[in-house]
Amino acid sequence: MTIQQTDLRAADDAPPALTPEAILQLGLGFWGSKTLLSAVELGVFTELGDGPVLGDELAARLGLHPRSRWDFLDALVALGMLERDDGAYRNTPHTALFLDRSSPSYIGGMLEMANARLYPFWGSLTDALHSGQPQNEARHGGEVFAALYRDPERLRQFLHAMTCLSMGTHKAIAARFPWRRYRTFVDVGCAEGGLPVELALAHKHVTGTGFDLPAAQPYFDEFVASFGLRERLRFQPGDFFAEPLPAADVLVMGHILHDWSLEQKRTLVAHAHAALPTGGALIVFDTVIDDDRRRNAFGLLMSLNMLIETPAGFDYTAADCQAWMREAGFRDTYLEHLAGPDSMIVAIK
Repeated sequence: MTIQQTDLRAADDAPPALTPEAILQLGLGFWGSKTLLSAVELGVFTELGDGPVLGDELAARLGLHPRSRWDFLDALVALGMLERDDGAYRNTPHTALFLDRSSPSYIGGMLEMANARLYPFWGSLTDALHSGQPQNEARHGGEVFAALYRDPERLRQFLHAMTCLSMGTHKAIAARFPWRRYRTFVDVGCAEGGLPVELALAHKHVTGTGFDLPAAQPYFDEFVASFGLRERLRFQPGDFFAEPLPAADVLVMGHILHDWSLEQKRTLVAHAHAALPTGGALIVFDTVIDDDRRRNAFGLLMSLNMLIETPAGFDYTAADCQAWMREAGFRDTYLEHLAGPDSMIVAIK
């Protein structure tokens, strides 16, 4: 009897049995991901922008087949992307704010690009792991940015996606960097101008320049004009490897360094040092990987995305970047978290 009681106590103290649930959720995570991406593509959240819609009417608006409609819509409910009451579907507070195209906080541009480009390219990740070669438009020759910048519609989608991806980060930079000490800035690789607009709106004393390849200028000019900021923000076309960077008190490189090889990263940091006055600042922001390479899963996955997207790009730790900055001649550097997986590394000349 004593032995039986001991066995029961041992069973009570035993660790819980291992289950494969977490592994299966991760391995099949693309089911939920593609359901959300297709919902963005179809405009589900925009259709619900004015309020709840009955399921039959919503399915008809979206052109859903009778076989797919209820599983698709109810899967979005189960995933926390929609709410349903008495047969009517509506946005959640989050999807109303971030996935309705009429919302000023819309981030769906990034998801639209992910659906159109990244989702199919990531299907070739195993090939990339073996070959070390890009799996995007450049897979069969050419260079990804050259291919993107030749296609006006894909370029517009890409540039707008960059604004959506960094919206929270731009607001954090405007709030946390000591802009009162500076009057001019250049956003290197400015896309359509999301950061320059955010800085100009938040700090009336600053003026700025967007520096990017010439094909980006119409999109930059249009975006800046929509905020009435053409008097304070201008575009300067150029190639940051082929010519000196424009001079300013502050240079910003956001989601730029991770596109390039180690040698090219060092070159860009050196170019920034040369363009800045004494006391000037370089702000680099990316999905900076933690120095132990254990916690920032998004940053590590972004680095795999650079494997898919670029010939030699990779994400990096703060220690890596600060070492490149010191090599270039910067005297002080510091790291500060911004929003989500993004952090900025600031260097003072």
